[in-house]
Amino acid sequence: MAKKTRGRGSGRIKLRPAPKGREVDSAAHADVVRLLGDRPRRADLLIEHLHLFQDAFGHLSAPHMTALAFEMGMVPAEVYEVASFYHHFDIVKEGESPPPGLTIRVCESISCHLTGAGTLQRSLEKLGLDDVRVIPAPCVGRCDRAPVAVVGRNPVDHATPERVQAIAARGGGEPAVPDAIAYDEYRKSGGYATLAACVEGRRTVDDVLAELEASGLRGLGGAGFPTFRKIGFVRNEPAPRIVVVNADGGEPGTFKDRHVMETDPHRMLEGMLIAAWLVEAEDAYIYLRDEYAAARVLLEREIAALVADPPCALPRIHMRRGAGAYICGEESSLIESLEGKRGEPRLRPPFPAQFGAFGRPTLMNNVETLFWFRDILEHGGEAFASRGTAGRKGVRYFSVSGRVKKPGVYLAPNGVTTRQLVDEHAGGMLPGHTLYGFLPGGASGGILPASLADDPLDFDVLAKHGAFIGSAAIVVLSDQDRAADAAHNLMHFFAHESCGKCTPCRVGCTKSEQLMAQPKWDVPLLEELAVCMMDASICGLGQAAPNPMRSVVRFFPQELGG
Repeated sequence: MAKKTRGRGSGRIKLRPAPKGREVDSAAHADVVRLLGDRPRRADLLIEHLHLFQDAFGHLSAPHMTALAFEMGMVPAEVYEVASFYHHFDIVKEGESPPPGLTIRVCESISCHLTGAGTLQRSLEKLGLDDVRVIPAPCVGRCDRAPVAVVGRNPVDHATPERVQAIAARGGGEPAVPDAIAYDEYRKSGGYATLAACVEGRRTVDDVLAELEASGLRGLGGAGFPTFRKIGFVRNEPAPRIVVVNADGGEPGTFKDRHVMETDPHRMLEGMLIAAWLVEAEDAYIYLRDEYAAARVLLEREIAALVADPPCALPRIHMRRGAGAYICGEESSLIESLEGKRGEPRLRPPFPAQFGAFGRPTLMNNVETLFWFRDILEHGGEAFASRGTAGRKGVRYFSVSGRVKKPGVYLAPNGVTTRQLVDEHAGGMLPGHTLYGFLPGGASGGILPASLADDPLDFDVLAKHGAFIGSAAIVVLSDQDRAADAAHNLMHFFAHESCGKCTPCRVGCTKSEQLMAQPKWDVPLLEELAVCMMDASICGLGQAAPNPMRSVVRFFPQELGG
């Protein structure tokens, strides 16, 4: 049978014998089959599969992405649009050269900025290391060890050009796995006994919820929503339900969740499993920051030990790896990423408690929130609540960094003051430095002057100052810093991390960052942008991004330029 043709002018053009699109390279497809092995080809695993190629080849090539799309039954454009969203995926288009074999990421966020990250990056760039690229990076969650550079996957704390160069010469290597409380040790100290009592019917749901309510525990990832109430909302929705651990909090200045996971991971895991029991979830997901490579290895090991010798019946536990996107700390963006998509926030309603991951009612909690479940249920909610001060309830971990002698994670009562954290926990100010200002809640929480350092730190308390505690990331500024410079650094972060879905945030952050880089701020225009961003942005990133700028205008007007 003759091939069909169609006319165009005086010529004859053959019809396309196959669907239009990229051809699948056989060698690339062989790589896909080899790397995926017997892993499922489900769309929600796309980001996990992209990590396999990024880790193996140091980049994502066009042939590999096309072959991966073919193997997963997806359109190549779907794979590309997801991969291009995340900072940790390096896409190499046809005709382009792959990136150097080793990447050094220098954290440029506020704590590292204060300790000379810019100078460190310029010094590393001048070294001209072979087959190495040096790039700036948003917060890597090691603010107490600033400045930090990440060589491959290996973080270098208190980084100097010499130390970074030495590690780069060894190819970066893998990060050391922290010496945390392991499964056997945790069980010997009574670990998972509370979970077993719940699962085996020796404790009731009503009893557990009553203790959580009495404790006053609120979400410790930033929003501060009462924990028992969130659980109740999810329980009121029809099964099947899902539990998700938000371990992707990337707020500059925040590192307490990493501390929790790298020291006592099973307390968080037991809290997760109790939460799963409370809402009768058959699946529990942990979505972990990609920056926490050591914590990932540790959690994978400890979860394997838990599953191999369970204390009672367990739900299915899934680990998912982020890919470098601050926006995925927002719960609906995290859910989108969990499903293998771009991490863009959803319009609400419906809320995740109604329609969350994979369309199921979803209970999402921060790492530290779940960490406190065992303590509350063992000792009682009233006992936990009584540990607060200044009329506040409970305790929490505070991340303290900046111009203090001993940056670190400190356990303190809710209601503690910044001055107490600095003087009684963090060893006081650095020599020659005087307290000038502080961030009470990381990048989003605003910047307050030293005159407010004696105000209690807790939810709702700081609202009258246009600030909030959020994830309790306390970054301390001294008289050798400018609050306006800090605010500009934070707005630069927001401009970089905006997902771009909504115009108020995408344009507002970028334009604000440009205006704040000027010697004299155009305050009326910045305020006009701030109102638009706070009123019309889809999620908390754009809504909170103007807070540091507004704080400077309110509390540090002398810095605005003459």
